[in-house]
Amino acid sequence: MKRFEQKLECMKKGSFSPEDFILADAKDADMAAGLSGVGRVRGANTRLRNLGEFDDEIKRVIEQDIVDIMLTSVSTMERLNKRGALADSAIQPAVRLNDTTDVWRIRHADFNRQSATPFRTANLFDLPVNLGLYSVTFSGIAEEDVFALDCFREFRAEAAEAGVRYFLEIFNPSYSPIAPRDFGDFNNDMLTRALAGITEKDRPAFLKLAYNGADSLAELAAFDPTLVVGIMGGGSGTTRDCLELLSQAQHAGARAALFGRKILDAEDPLSMIAMMRAVTNRTLTPEQAVTEYHQRLDAQQVSPQRSIIQDQQVTEPTLLV
Repeated sequence: MKRFEQKLECMKKGSFSPEDFILADAKDADMAAGLSGVGRVRGANTRLRNLGEFDDEIKRVIEQDIVDIMLTSVSTMERLNKRGALADSAIQPAVRLNDTTDVWRIRHADFNRQSATPFRTANLFDLPVNLGLYSVTFSGIAEEDVFALDCFREFRAEAAEAGVRYFLEIFNPSYSPIAPRDFGDFNNDMLTRALAGITEKDRPAFLKLAYNGADSLAELAAFDPTLVVGIMGGGSGTTRDCLELLSQAQHAGARAALFGRKILDAEDPLSMIAMMRAVTNRTLTPEQAVTEYHQRLDAQQVSPQRSIIQDQQVTEPTLLV
């Protein structure tokens, strides 16, 4: 049994502790931005990574053995499997099962400022693993939301036939009549309304939502204790943003986090992951973890992107409320 499954079992039994918090690394950015999504080689003359370098970065995270889930695109997971990267690992492999247009971050395009159109590249009957991430973006526009839910229903039927388990991601609207300050309430209502018509066997293993403040997260976490509520990371931000988000979300009831760019864009991704785990285990505060992170960068002679004073700043609006 993978570590992820063990933690879910603890949650089902009601014995959840900080050490059971699920951390996932989202290395599926090629499904969003193609070659420009896999990050840059660190150094004086930075350039975009090639796939070999990207796979090596993932393998280092796997060997570190701190995260519980490694999420990638289907093609990346197939390459990792050929290398045996996860064969004896306690880390659960997972793949992105759909790629709705609001996650497309293609250079010189503006898909993420248009209404989300459901789309799915992955073939559920030809996957390298049996767990994946499905995302839904609601808009508050009836026709669009009905279409998104129709696609979600078709996906669930196909996933059940293919024997594929899934966890569910809810993005904030990309184009909507809903005011941003109301996204948390809106997503909570739309999500729980959608799950109300689903039997237990078809429900997601856990949830991943945009963080819209502690109040809306706590509301959802308290609504149904059988739902494992998790958060997504969003943009890169400061190191304090990353660690403060984990701390605030965990205290509001989150039991999982899936971060992509906050890990990928870090000066030292492995140290960032170690600090994330220290915060969710509650052995370090976010402020202490930022200090420890910079000490590790200094010991490795890695130049930080920001001074420690700048990196201690909380800059994301939802964390300042």
